[in-house]
Amino acid sequence: MCGIIGYVGNEECAPILLEGLRRLEYRGYDSAGVAVHDGTELRVLRAAGKLTALGDALARTPVHGTTGIGHTRWATHGKPSEHNAHPHVSGGIAVVHNGIIENHVELKQRLKAEGREFLSDTDTEIVAHLVDLATQRGLDLFEALRSALREIRGAYAIAVMSKSDPARIVLAKNASPLVVGIGDGVMLAASDVPALLSHTRDVIFLEDGEMAEITRAKVRLERVDGTRVDRAPVRITWSLMQAERGGYKHFMLKEIHEQPRALEDTLRGRVVLETGDFEAGEMGIGDDDAKTVKRVILLACGTSYHAALHGRYLLEGLARVPAVAELASEFRYRNPVVGPGDLVVAVSQSGETADTLAAAKEAKERGARILAVVNVQGSAIARMAHGTLYTHAGPEIGVASTKCFTAQLAALTMLSIYLGRRRGAVTREVGVALLAELVAVPNKMRDVLATARHIETVARSIMHARDALFLGRGLSSAVALEGALKLKEISYVHAEGYAGGEMKHGPLALVDRDMPVVCLLPSDSTLEKMQSNVQEVRARDGQVIAVVDDDKAAASLAAHTLKVPPTHEWFTPLLTSIPLQLLSYYVADLRGTDVDQPRNLAKTVTVE
Repeated sequence: MCGIIGYVGNEECAPILLEGLRRLEYRGYDSAGVAVHDGTELRVLRAAGKLTALGDALARTPVHGTTGIGHTRWATHGKPSEHNAHPHVSGGIAVVHNGIIENHVELKQRLKAEGREFLSDTDTEIVAHLVDLATQRGLDLFEALRSALREIRGAYAIAVMSKSDPARIVLAKNASPLVVGIGDGVMLAASDVPALLSHTRDVIFLEDGEMAEITRAKVRLERVDGTRVDRAPVRITWSLMQAERGGYKHFMLKEIHEQPRALEDTLRGRVVLETGDFEAGEMGIGDDDAKTVKRVILLACGTSYHAALHGRYLLEGLARVPAVAELASEFRYRNPVVGPGDLVVAVSQSGETADTLAAAKEAKERGARILAVVNVQGSAIARMAHGTLYTHAGPEIGVASTKCFTAQLAALTMLSIYLGRRRGAVTREVGVALLAELVAVPNKMRDVLATARHIETVARSIMHARDALFLGRGLSSAVALEGALKLKEISYVHAEGYAGGEMKHGPLALVDRDMPVVCLLPSDSTLEKMQSNVQEVRARDGQVIAVVDDDKAAASLAAHTLKVPPTHEWFTPLLTSIPLQLLSYYVADLRGTDVDQPRNLAKTVTVE
C-alpha cells in the first residue's frame, strides 16, 4: 500500500515526482505530497484526496529544485487528511514511509517527554524526529537514519531528505518494497518499477534490512548492521506501454482482455507436449523432492487465496498429495504444525503481500520448503523462497486482480501436473492429453471475451441489485468465491460466494425476486447437483444467471446464460472466471464507481 518516489538529478523534479506517483496510483491511496529541496530549504506540499488535488496545489504554489521525494498515503494511523499526509517534517528532515512502526506508541511517549511536538496522528512522524535528533548529535544523514532504524520495529520502506543535503536521498527497507533506479546522471527510488520506467530500465531491488544512499553519481548500499552490499542492477524488459490502458476505458477491462496472452506467456517455454510434462527448474523441486513431499500448504490472501483453494483440488486430484489452502493472515496465529516434508506454496500477485510473506517466513523457519508463485520478479516472497514459479501476466494496474488470478490457476496446474508426473499419479499419456487441452485454452478464452457485449447486457439487468449470490461446486467453488469478491470490491454490491451444497444451510433464506444468483454449471460430475440448486433458487423467485459450457445445462431454468467453450474439467475455471470478471466490471462501470481504484482498497497490501 502507499507509494514512494524519489529523484536526484538535474531536472526540475516536482513534475517527475507527480508523474511517478501517478504510476503508483494502483497501489491505493487517500492523500499525497512532495518535498523538494530548492537549494536552500525543503519545500513541502501535501493534499488530501486524489493526485489532482496535489497537482492543483503545485500549480498554485510551484516548488523548484532537482532533488525531491513524493508519497501517496493509504491511512493506517490517523484519518485521511492533509496534516496526516506525507512527507512529514521535523527540523531540517523530511520523511516518507510505507509500512507500520509497531513500537510507535512508546517511542512517541518518549519523544513527547523530551519536548518533541507532533503535528500529525501518524507513526511515520516518529521517524522524522528520530533522524532529526541524530543529526543534531552530529551524525550525517545516512548514519542518522541508521541510528533511527535501531530504535524502531516494524515494516518500512523509508526515504529521507535533509535541508543540509541538497542532492542526496537516504533509503531503508524492511518488509515493504523499495527499488532504486539508475540513470545517466540521475538516480531514482520508488515502491515499484512502473514509477521509474520513464527514466531508466536499470534497477536494484533492496532487500530487507538494507539501506541505500543515492546521489546523481552513485548508489551506496549497506545493511543496517554496517555490512557493505555489492549488487549489480537488473534490466527491466517490459515496456511502459504495458502499464498503460491501450485504448480500454479502464485498466481492469484491458487486463481482463489480456488473459489469453498472459496464459500463453505463463505456459511458454515450460510445456513439453511430447512427454506430457513441464520444465520448471526455477522451482527447485527435483524428482526426489517431488516424491518425498508429504503435504502441500498453500498460503495466500484475497484473490490469491481463491486461486489457492482451487490449487488444493488440483494438487490432490492430479498429484495425489494431501493439500490445504490457508489464509496467510490467520496461519501464524494458531501455532501451525508445519515442518520438514511440507511444501509451502506462497501465492501472491505482487510478491510483497505482508501476511503471506510473514507466514511463509515462519514456515521456512520451521523447516518447510517454500515455493513462491508470484508475478513480480525480485519481489520479497520470491527472494526468501527456495524456489519460484513466476506467472508471466505482466503488470497488473487495476486493484481488482483478473489476469493474475487466471495466471495463478495456470501456475498451480503446472505444479500439480509436475508433481503428479514424478509421483506416478499422472501417466505420460494422461499428461500429454491434459497439456494438449491446456495449450488450447487461450484461444477459448478469446471466444469468451468475444461475448463481452452480451455480458454487458446481462449486467445492465442486475446493476441496481443490493445483494448477489454466487454458487459453484467442486472445481467451480473457488470461482464462485472469486466472482463474489470481484462484484463486491469494485461495484460495492454486497455479494457472497458459496459452495452450492451449502446454500440450503443458510443463504437460501436471502433469496427472493430481487436477488441475482450466479450459478456455475459446467458439464462435470457436479452438474446434476448444481441443477438441483438452480431449481431451489427458482422456487424462491431468484434471478438465475447460469454460466454454462452446454446450453442444455440451463435449458429453461435461467433468466440469463453466459456461455463458455467446453474444455477438460480441470481447466474449466480458467474459462468460467472470465464472464464473472466481465459481469462485475460492467455492473461497476454502469454504477459509476472507480473501477481501477475502488474505495478503501490497495493493490499491494504491505501491512498486516
